[in-house]
Amino acid sequence: MSIQVSELSKTYGEQKAVDNISFSLNKGEIVGFLGPNGAGKATTMEMITDYRPPSGGQALVSGFDVSKAPLEVRKRVGYLPEANPLYFDMYVKEFLSFIANVHQLGNTAAERIRTVIALTGLEPESKKKIGALSKGYKQRVGLAQALLHDPEVLILDEPTSGLDPNQLADIRQVIKNLGSNKTVILSTHIMQEVEAMCSRVIIINKGRLIADDTLQNLQQRQAGNGYIQVTFGEPVEAAALEQLPEVTRVMGSEGNTWQLFTGNVEAVRKNLLQFALINNRNILSLQSNSQSLEAIFRQLTN
Repeated sequence: MSIQVSELSKTYGEQKAVDNISFSLNKGEIVGFLGPNGAGKATTMEMITDYRPPSGGQALVSGFDVSKAPLEVRKRVGYLPEANPLYFDMYVKEFLSFIANVHQLGNTAAERIRTVIALTGLEPESKKKIGALSKGYKQRVGLAQALLHDPEVLILDEPTSGLDPNQLADIRQVIKNLGSNKTVILSTHIMQEVEAMCSRVIIINKGRLIADDTLQNLQQRQAGNGYIQVTFGEPVEAAALEQLPEVTRVMGSEGNTWQLFTGNVEAVRKNLLQFALINNRNILSLQSNSQSLEAIFRQLTN
């Protein structure tokens, strides 16, 4: 496992910022790490990167304990914090060269700098001072420095902040590509980013872990809020549709259009197609509306 967190805690006086959370992440996973402001997300990420020592529990990165082998952990982690600290008086390539020296990349530094500049789309601005860049390009510089030493684990806090729609699509694709051979923790308040990039979601609230599952499973667990709207070419009785497995409620609309409410949209879609085949009914249209991650997040954290 790339990351293993066991009963990790952080206490400030009488306040528990992180309260005995446990999870494990494997290589090739892009995991959305979510929670309201003050939930303990940043503190958890800081403990995994050894930026902040835990009060209790354990965090392992690629088998190394962050408390006992901090240098080995830092070699294997790329971290983009929300604040994205940069040296504004340095040029882009100068800054990346400085970071390469910190990581002791030696003879591979020049090639790695070229690679991350291309990967993050920094070529047009690579000869400018960082202070002269737009917020979006500063964010790209932060991502480039996190990738420079080719880490096994990437921890990204609001990585798409300040990007325009075109830049956002580019960086989203970069992160998805990186997720094929790295472990990526992505923390963001933009739920659409999680839905687009992440295979799994972890949600914490008031320092405690309250959800850890795939988005599809989370949608299925939140009872009956998704639905499928289906229009048949021939009349169909509501009673017949109510008998379909996983259907919790049926509502009629104009003509032969029905809404079938369910906690498992994909299962009902398959059952509908089978129903139409067996009963010799034509399906003219079929639209699904799974419960959004935003709605699930609000239910769980309220």
